[in-house]
Amino acid sequence: MKLAVTTLVFCVAALMALGMVMLYSASAAQAGARYLAMQLIWCVLGLASCVAAAAMDYRVLKRIWWVLLAAAILMLILVLVPHVGVVHGKARRWFGFGRVNFQPSEFAKLALIIGLAWYGEQSQRLMRGWKRGIVVPGLVIILMAGLIFKEPDVGNAMVLVAVGSALLLIGGIRLAYFLPPILVVGMAVGLFIYHNPMRSERIYSWLHLEETRRDKGLQAYQAMLALGSGGVTGKGLGDGRQKLGFVPEHHTDFIFSIIGEELGLIATMLVLAGFVGIILSGIYIAHHARDPFGLFLGSGITLLIGLQAFINIGVVTGVLPNKGLPLPFISYGGSNLLMMMTGVGLLLSVARLAREDEATAPAAAKRNKDNPFAPAAMRPKEA
Repeated sequence: MKLAVTTLVFCVAALMALGMVMLYSASAAQAGARYLAMQLIWCVLGLASCVAAAAMDYRVLKRIWWVLLAAAILMLILVLVPHVGVVHGKARRWFGFGRVNFQPSEFAKLALIIGLAWYGEQSQRLMRGWKRGIVVPGLVIILMAGLIFKEPDVGNAMVLVAVGSALLLIGGIRLAYFLPPILVVGMAVGLFIYHNPMRSERIYSWLHLEETRRDKGLQAYQAMLALGSGGVTGKGLGDGRQKLGFVPEHHTDFIFSIIGEELGLIATMLVLAGFVGIILSGIYIAHHARDPFGLFLGSGITLLIGLQAFINIGVVTGVLPNKGLPLPFISYGGSNLLMMMTGVGLLLSVARLAREDEATAPAAAKRNKDNPFAPAAMRPKEA
């Protein structure tokens, strides 16, 4: 457990440090140190939230899960109200507080994980049924994803559905009940993309990047040029050219391309290694959680971080069509950084209580000898 915690803390700290350096390098020519100063403020808030979450007993969330879930749904509704939600680029996704914007969909993802973790623990033996396994949690997931979809924010809505669905699978729902709704949702998303000109053009530009490199595919094409021109060792910190107006959103969604251009393939591989370290540490912590709530909570947070990193890097490298998701701990964006750091704090809380449990409880190997590969939290103790 100590190794997992050390790896998790080191990888998160390294990615955040790299993010600060690259954010200044990517934005200094256009905005000076303004983005860096704002990100530092969010970083301090995120660190404070991380420390507070790590110090508390994560099981306290069992008593307030419904408050967090209700607050998330309320905020998602309010952000759609004219003159309440802030509009940027035809999307109404933020609350504005002076120069500071907060994106409620980031809070909603963490609130849903907490809510499903409580539900998974309470209904652990009943989730194989249709009603408890699909209908009840599915309605909550669809409601929250639908509100985010309405903003519109298709990327975050899909991430929320994916994380929620994965937690249901961990809870033990039957594939026969799980697959039909997923197929229906997939077909609905496909029809939406087909009938939505902006989304269908994004898919077309992804499939025909050379043809659309001066139009819809400009961002992805320039990002590929940035990655390619960086080579193995990069052009040098601060010496990149694509950040000078060639790659739109180069300090947010496409900051990975600037890392590749200035620091090269070696740095991008180290970033990938950092996220792999976080994912493996999170899996280990969740697997050794002292109760099912910790198992679900740790699994959901780990999946959320890993999925967002995979999608962002996949978009920048051309593996996936553009989704508009930030790279955790690195991209500019206070709401995402704050919620990600809070999630890391909760993972550390799960690990801390698991270590205390290991010190006082019988060894995990003595539990359920018939299923030694099951997560510790899901193994019944011997009488």
